[in-house]
Amino acid sequence: MFAPRAKGERRYWLIKSEPDVFSFDDLMQAPQRTTCWDSIRNSGARNFLRDGMKVGDRCFYYHSNAEPSAIAGVCEVVREGYPDHTAFDPSHEYYDEKSDPAMPTWFMVDVKAVAAFKTLVTLPQIKADPALAEMALLRVSRLSVVPVTADEWAHVCALGGVKV
Repeated sequence: MFAPRAKGERRYWLIKSEPDVFSFDDLMQAPQRTTCWDSIRNSGARNFLRDGMKVGDRCFYYHSNAEPSAIAGVCEVVREGYPDHTAFDPSHEYYDEKSDPAMPTWFMVDVKAVAAFKTLVTLPQIKADPALAEMALLRVSRLSVVPVTADEWAHVCALGGVKV
């Protein structure tokens, strides 16, 4: 499903969270600025979490359903895909009674905050920017995890005022 990586290759992603659920500021204040990226219940996004994301990959942290929806910062994958424990917890909002711990359906990664953007990069700004016209965020907007190209990464980081 994923092209082989060159030795030492870093890939780029965009992960989404509603800021009232878990914001980039929440990640910055988390112990060791790290959290598990759990409760994803879409098979396409799950595949990225399980098979695509590797330690050292960088992610844009995108605030969805916000005013404005925007990229707020950068985080890094610090633990590769592993079974999402929330799928097995009947008291959790994202419990999946069909998910089997012996053959898990849902996966998560751990991410660590790297840097907050000096300037939010808003969805309207992204939509209006010809350099970002093909960005997966715009083409498959329903996914909570999408790949980002190296060129998109560099361009958005420049817009956000960070060099990472």
